[in-house]
Amino acid sequence: MRAIGFSTGALALSDFAEGLRILSGTSATAVELSALRQHELQPLVDALPRLPLQRFKHISVHLPSSADPSFEGAILDATRSFPNHWLLVVHPNIIHSWERWKVLGSRLCIENMDKRKPLGQTARQLDDIFVRLNEATFCFDLGHAYQVDPTMSEAVLILERFKGRLRQLHVSEVNSESKHDPISLETEAAFSRLGRLIPADTPAILESRLPRPTAAEVEAEMKLVRDVLSSTVSLRLAGD
Repeated sequence: MRAIGFSTGALALSDFAEGLRILSGTSATAVELSALRQHELQPLVDALPRLPLQRFKHISVHLPSSADPSFEGAILDATRSFPNHWLLVVHPNIIHSWERWKVLGSRLCIENMDKRKPLGQTARQLDDIFVRLNEATFCFDLGHAYQVDPTMSEAVLILERFKGRLRQLHVSEVNSESKHDPISLETEAAFSRLGRLIPADTPAILESRLPRPTAAEVEAEMKLVRDVLSSTVSLRLAGD
């Protein structure tokens, strides 16, 4: 069964403890601890021993999505604080010292990008990244892929090309300003076309921003995603 849950940043921005509190009243079995801004990273590291994470089958950390190049070393130092079995989700635009990131191996989980970013949007661009980071894994953001190419043709190419690296999904609607919103009917239809290409056991992290989210609203959005991803027969990609 697919582990499913939310990013704490989607639920409560930098207040990861509040995000976990909201999830405690739901059936979530996955969580992504969000440190999207560089000033959020050290507070997360400091709080780790106190966080109630025992219930989650899948845990990842989203490292800063934008950071000063001079902060790159601090990010890499902070990764030593996280358990080795947690994925470390990274936007490729923050990577400057490629060789230094390689030491993270398969823990390093590269995410495909939205329209704003200069790289990581297409299968060809991602291929260039994985040549440099040959052991890195892949976090497929369906909303980013849909924003970049509403036909979802590029999304199919990405899934076919990187089937062996896929370790996590990001699921939400991504609007014209690259903000993450709840999934609309149009986006639901687009995502459902990918169901057969996504392994049924790939954890899904929702990034839908829910204003003043309640446990019931979180539960409803997770149910929608479960239904969308299973709307066609979900098969492992050929060769898995």
